[in-house]
Amino acid sequence: MREQGSLTTVLKNPVVLAIGSFLCVCLALGATFFQPSTVTQASEEQVASPDLLVQAPLAQPAAFSPPATSEDLLRFNRHLIAIAKKVTPAVVNISIVKKTAPRNSPFPHSPFFDDPFFRKFFGERFREERRQAPRRRQQGMGSGVIVNPDGYIVTNNHVVAEGDEIQVVLGDQRKFEAELIGTDPKTDLAILKIDASDLPFLSWGDSGGLEVGEMVVAVGNPFGLNQTVTMGIISAVGRANVGIADYEDFIQTDAAINPGNSGGALVNVRGELIGINTAIFSRSGGYMGIGFAIPSNMAKGVAQSLKVYGKMVRGWLGVSIQDLTPDLAKQFDATETKGALVTDVVEGSPAEDALFQRGDIIREYDGRAVENSTKLRTYVAETPPETKVDVEILREGNRKRLTVVIGLMPKDMAGTGEVGTVGEHHALSGLTVESVEQSAGDKGVRVMKVQPDSRAARAGIRKDDVIMEINRISIADADDFDRVTSQLDEDDAVLVLLRRGRSTLFLSIGGR
Repeated sequence: MREQGSLTTVLKNPVVLAIGSFLCVCLALGATFFQPSTVTQASEEQVASPDLLVQAPLAQPAAFSPPATSEDLLRFNRHLIAIAKKVTPAVVNISIVKKTAPRNSPFPHSPFFDDPFFRKFFGERFREERRQAPRRRQQGMGSGVIVNPDGYIVTNNHVVAEGDEIQVVLGDQRKFEAELIGTDPKTDLAILKIDASDLPFLSWGDSGGLEVGEMVVAVGNPFGLNQTVTMGIISAVGRANVGIADYEDFIQTDAAINPGNSGGALVNVRGELIGINTAIFSRSGGYMGIGFAIPSNMAKGVAQSLKVYGKMVRGWLGVSIQDLTPDLAKQFDATETKGALVTDVVEGSPAEDALFQRGDIIREYDGRAVENSTKLRTYVAETPPETKVDVEILREGNRKRLTVVIGLMPKDMAGTGEVGTVGEHHALSGLTVESVEQSAGDKGVRVMKVQPDSRAARAGIRKDDVIMEINRISIADADDFDRVTSQLDEDDAVLVLLRRGRSTLFLSIGGR
């Protein structure tokens, strides 16, 4: 009994209990570690068998990837250094000088100082000093990229547009007076030429295959700090409606871009030129993580045209287009809003020859998906004239293919009558309209007034819009307008075709 009591006492001792628990855990772990193949095999069988997978209480942990070693990081760093060494010599500093009139007099251009009466009081000496006074000089700075060993440089139009003199400073500090070969304000691009040869230059990369997340390097001269290199990723592609240029298809990046970077290079990890840095989005005037670059495929085409012709030669389809809204998609039997809606076909244009029609939805152009009207506009402009292109359209819910020969964009694409007020019982309520003048062969009704709280106003109808069709019915004058609108009910949705300036567009006004 004593021995039993002693054993019981020992077992009740807390230290002994703790040691015993530790030994039990070690035995359990030992059993596990000494049978690794059995456990692994069972796990693989569970994963391989659907039945076992359902019965398995826990999923197996994902495979562990070891972190990058210091050697991996050194290799990556050496690669970035190699990119910087390759790119920076081809990125130049551009400074422009703009001359302005002297401020010797509050009336610098006044003809009175040439009058004999004034010369009597002020004297000939004052007149000569005024003529010989130097003009004031204002300077601006930006960046540029050498794209040809013979001295051709691509930059932004806004960097050089207002300069009377353009000076280029190379990476080796050589200075050259640059000749302005051509500019294209619609894409904000320009090309310069300096008298030099065997220059370092960048090869054009393909911006068409860029993906979000891809690593990029930006090189330029921010704040006049020559050949600054920053790194980031592509944040987005195909950015449009930014308000920077007429033709927009920007690459968005978080690589630091600041004032002075305009016209600099955006390159990929192979050191190829994939974009021309153009602008930043900023509330402070400095870097905020959002920069925009013109894609290389667009810049290359513009540079080539400016180099060969001294101007931009663009392709022309000959249609007016607009984006699809969900309401418009329903009206034209489309299941989605992707594409460009044809609102008008120009007489005698390539589109008319190819049998395009108003109401067609262009879904694909030359094998490329058309996301919206901006994309189509860019695709057509980049197409050389006389190029034959296949276009896929959606017409009344049916897919069709048309073949068009792209033309050369024309240089310039670039009333009185009875007045009535629409009643208060349908989607066009609150409009005051008048017949347009018929002398130019025009027809329709001009909107004279739009009630601010009306459905028409909320849908986007504006004063001076010319309504040409209502629900696909042609409107020749105010009488036609009154006749068609008198048949509309309060709950009817209305499709309006109108002309606004030189553009033609559809608007869908929903019913109540």
